[in-house]
Amino acid sequence: MKLIVFVVLLCIVLINASFDCPKIISRSRWGARPPKQIQTIKIPVEYIIIHHTVTPTCLNEDECSKRLINIQNYHMDVKNYNDISYSFMVGGDAQIYEGVGWNKGSHTTPEWDSKSIGIGFVGNFSVEAPKRDVLDVAQKLIRCGVAIGDIHEEYKLLGARSLKPTESPGDALYKEIQDWKGFVRSP
Repeated sequence: MKLIVFVVLLCIVLINASFDCPKIISRSRWGARPPKQIQTIKIPVEYIIIHHTVTPTCLNEDECSKRLINIQNYHMDVKNYNDISYSFMVGGDAQIYEGVGWNKGSHTTPEWDSKSIGIGFVGNFSVEAPKRDVLDVAQKLIRCGVAIGDIHEEYKLLGARSLKPTESPGDALYKEIQDWKGFVRSP
């Protein structure tokens, strides 16, 4: 029995290593509420939409968890969304936090939510871009999504401002993502 458990754990480690997937902090770990409704999307998605949360950033898991709870409460209680609106969030601690996950969406507009994932960077990146390790882990998440088949290999990456009237993902972050694989200014 111990050998079987060891082999299964080894396989999980090898699969994640081969896909170069970052560790993802689960919804339950950061304290997410259950969604009001689940809206699934067809994968693999063709688009990745980059956002920023326009909140203070967070520098450790405890701080980030509190920030995400506040964002989820705002989205659900004030904006009347079904859940937090991002597929994943990237904290200032260079960790990925699960939002609605790979195959669910509601981050931009109904038309775009059905064919994209939204990655929200926790903070306001109008003036200064996130630190290098934060940007690197976000790119690692994208590569992981491609490797596991949830993001199309020929994906297009957009800033939220390309799809609706918003400043998101902030001028500094928008400038940064223009050098990322798949970036396009408009769909």
